[in-house]
Amino acid sequence: MSAGTGPPAGPALGPDGRLRCPWVGVAADYCAYHDNEWAVPVHGEVALFERLSLEAFQSGLSWLTILRKRDAFRRAFASFRPAAIAVFTEDDIARLLADPGIVRNQAKIKATVRNARAVTELGEDLDSLLWSYAPDPGGHRAPRTLAELATRTPESEAMAGMLRRRGFTFVGPVTCHALMQATGMVDDHLVGCFRRDAC
Repeated sequence: MSAGTGPPAGPALGPDGRLRCPWVGVAADYCAYHDNEWAVPVHGEVALFERLSLEAFQSGLSWLTILRKRDAFRRAFASFRPAAIAVFTEDDIARLLADPGIVRNQAKIKATVRNARAVTELGEDLDSLLWSYAPDPGGHRAPRTLAELATRTPESEAMAGMLRRRGFTFVGPVTCHALMQATGMVDDHLVGCFRRDAC
C-alpha cells in the first residue's frame, strides 16, 4: 500500500476512538491490516514473495481490493511458495486467468511466475537481499501528513534496479517502496497514529 497521494492530512480518528493514518478509512478489514500488519517487520522467503507479488498486483488498483482477495490469491498461487510457482505451466496460467477470485491480469500473472523463477535462481536468501535495502531507521524522518509520505526513495530505486537485473518484472521503485512500507523496512505510520513506533 503506497499511501502518498491525496491532500495533506494527519491522523484521523477511527470509529473506536484511536488515531490512525487517514488512508485507512472505516473499513474493518483495512483497520485490521493497518493495526496488525502494515509496517510490521516481515521475514522469510514465502512471506516476502507474497508481499512482493501482491504489491505488483495492486499496481493501478486499490490495496483494499487486493487485501480482500488475498486468501484467493494464496489458493491460486500455491501459498506463494516460489519453488511451486516456478514450475507453473501455460495450463496453470490459463487456470489463473479463469479464476474470478483473483485479479485476472495476464501480464501480472505471468510476472508472478517469472518472479518465482527468479527467486529460485537467486543463489542467495531473498529475505537478506531485500532487507539489505532497508534504510537506517535513524535517518528516516517520521511523516506527519500524507503529503510527506514518499512514493519512491533512493533505496526503493536501488532495490527495483537490483531486482530487474536479476530477472524480476513489475518491480518498479513505487512498488518496491510500497513493499518496504508494508513489510516494516520503513515505518511510515504518521506521527500521532497509535501504531507509530509500535511496530
